[in-house]
Amino acid sequence: MPVAVIVSHGQPGDPEPQEQAIRDLALRVAAEDPGCEIRGATMAMPGALAAACDDDSLIYPMFMAEGWFTGHLLPRELARAGAGGARILPPFGSDSGLAGLVATTAQRAAAAQGWTAADTTLLLSAHGSGRSQASFEMTSALARQVAPRFARAVTGFVEQPPFIAAAARNLTRAVHLPLFALRAEHVLKDLPQALDEAGFSGPRLDPIGLAPEVPAMIAATIRHNILNLK
Repeated sequence: MPVAVIVSHGQPGDPEPQEQAIRDLALRVAAEDPGCEIRGATMAMPGALAAACDDDSLIYPMFMAEGWFTGHLLPRELARAGAGGARILPPFGSDSGLAGLVATTAQRAAAAQGWTAADTTLLLSAHGSGRSQASFEMTSALARQVAPRFARAVTGFVEQPPFIAAAARNLTRAVHLPLFALRAEHVLKDLPQALDEAGFSGPRLDPIGLAPEVPAMIAATIRHNILNLK
């Protein structure tokens, strides 16, 4: 039976915290009985991929979009780690359960404020890129999916327009939900700065990748793929 490895990019300048975070996530996924051994590794931690993966591994990319990282960098790094034959699954941002999770997470936050979802604006922030439209397209598609459950869904990006500060300005009765897989530099620095610049006063939620339902969602996807291999 193959091992499933949850892989994230990590933080090259300080790899330990993100390496521990992805390993902790792997432990939570394993507790949901996914049908195989679960490991976690980042590409930034030297030797982590080689220690966790082999040619028979299933790779679950903890990324929000199918772009350069999942389509080019990850296969290259797996090959360098001696796991070029590993099967790469669609990333977290393409998981079929994500739209429902985004909606219910934001609805809970609105309810905690005494707001109805129908009267609440959902602000979705994401990475974006000046080189690739993958993040923009994923975020825009997700916003369209969940918009009928709210007054409206607005998107803002770190690295391309509409930038988060512009998207968040003048929003009232709004909930901010970051479409990031883990709590890393953009979430810790760029998002708060942009929201402060905009004067955003609504609830600021944790990244969607930290939602308590995520381990079970990942486990279900891995379990489905394990069954398809039999």
